Amino acid sequence: MTHAGETIDQKWPRAPGGGKPVPGLVLVFSAGRPRLGALPLGARPLTLGRGEIAGMTLDDACLSREHAEAAFLGGAFRFRDLGSRNGTAVDGALLVAPFAGAEARVLRTGDTLWLPTADLRPFVGAAVDTSGGLVIGPTLREAWNRIAALAGAGDVLHVTGETGAGKEEAARCFHAAGPRARGPFVPVNCATIPQALAERLLFGARRGAYSGADADVDGYIQQADGGTLFLDEIAELEAGVQAKLLRVVETREVLPLGATKARRVDVGICSATHGDLPARVEAGRFREDLYFRVGRPAVALPPLRDRREDIPWLVQAFLAPAGAEAHASLIEASLMRAWPGNVRELAMEIKEAARLAAEAGSASVEVSHLAARAGGEALAAPAPDDAAAPDRDALEAVLARHEGNVARSARDLGVHRNQLRRWIARYGIDAARFRRGGG
Repeated sequence: MTHAGETIDQKWPRAPGGGKPVPGLVLVFSAGRPRLGALPLGARPLTLGRGEIAGMTLDDACLSREHAEAAFLGGAFRFRDLGSRNGTAVDGALLVAPFAGAEARVLRTGDTLWLPTADLRPFVGAAVDTSGGLVIGPTLREAWNRIAALAGAGDVLHVTGETGAGKEEAARCFHAAGPRARGPFVPVNCATIPQALAERLLFGARRGAYSGADADVDGYIQQADGGTLFLDEIAELEAGVQAKLLRVVETREVLPLGATKARRVDVGICSATHGDLPARVEAGRFREDLYFRVGRPAVALPPLRDRREDIPWLVQAFLAPAGAEAHASLIEASLMRAWPGNVRELAMEIKEAARLAAEAGSASVEVSHLAARAGGEALAAPAPDDAAAPDRDALEAVLARHEGNVARSARDLGVHRNQLRRWIARYGIDAARFRRGGG
């Protein structure tokens, strides 16, 4: 099932040619369910609250009608609570004063969660695809589209990515999008193959090839004939096996142990590593000639922390078997953590949190059910950026709009009036000259 992202109807504040990044907020969770929407921000503060906003309907009961203000000015995000019932938080810290900073991980208004981003364009009109048991948002979709294109152009692909980032799923995408999609897909984890058995397991053996070989046995390569062989952690293969694999890649022929005649095979080869394969070549731990055959073209999978828009959908999927629901606090915490183990780690920790919630008799899984160690250390919350001042012209424009009134100008900018006074002093601006009758 594919869920459409909600788009913006208003005109986008882009420079001529459309090449300028558009800062804004990505809506990822509201009213107890994952969402995907895009909200551009500019210098004029935009009110966030329950109801319609830029083509999106926010029906979160924890949102006030006028909950918070958001803007982007002078290279910094500006957030200010408007006296809401349930508060506004940036990176888990409740706002007691306006926030101004070049970076922020998560904005929470009521139980609605937003991801501030310096460039909103990849999310405009985008969707999150949850078909086939996978969660593919706009960031991961870019990698998937490239894999699919390469599958139609060649029979070799190398995938890189951190542990748990989904390299086997990427290999299955390569298989499904290629000309051998109707054939077998054979995944092999090279790191788990005993060195003494690697040659036999990969290339097969003929009867009598070794003691106890009383029948012909096909290896993984023969099993993948007509389909795709996925060699995960290919760098773990020892040198002799690498040499024999190189021959298979070059000739599309495999010579089993004990055989005198090679067998022709039609097989696509997708390999993967979580480390730096060129560095292994430089260190003499991986054959350069094999690298030139299987190391290109290559696609790097983004880690989960770089595609955080997928996290609410993943959490929902992991909770579904237990019949549990995600509380906004659980999603907020998950969005703020680094997840070095990526999707695999997220799945394990969310399922454990669901178990703890069930033991406590709660159908709603909250942050209190999530282990403190889950996801590694929380990503550091950036401190308000005093250096992220608007330029002089922008500052004078705001002062002119409010006739030199520092308090109203500060509210417009989403900062404390003392912050505005510091910027005024930095530029040597005379605010009095903007007052009515001030010349």
